[in-house]
Amino acid sequence: MAKKENMTTKSDQELTKLLADARAQLRTERFSAVGARAKDSNAPKKLRAAIARVLTEQHARSLTAA
Repeated sequence: MAKKENMTTKSDQELTKLLADARAQLRTERFSAVGARAKDSNAPKKLRAAIARVLTEQHARSLTAA
């Protein structure tokens, strides 16, 4: 089993880039799923979870900064 990424050690810029990349990848997964059968049917779920992790870390940082 692969080790999960640790969001607490990443910088704000890295988190923003991760978020943008995950959202773009989710968008392509959605559109590719419409036309043909997806290789990994759980990919959208995994991407949404990754997006949620990044947003949670960003929110936690904004609360500690305020």
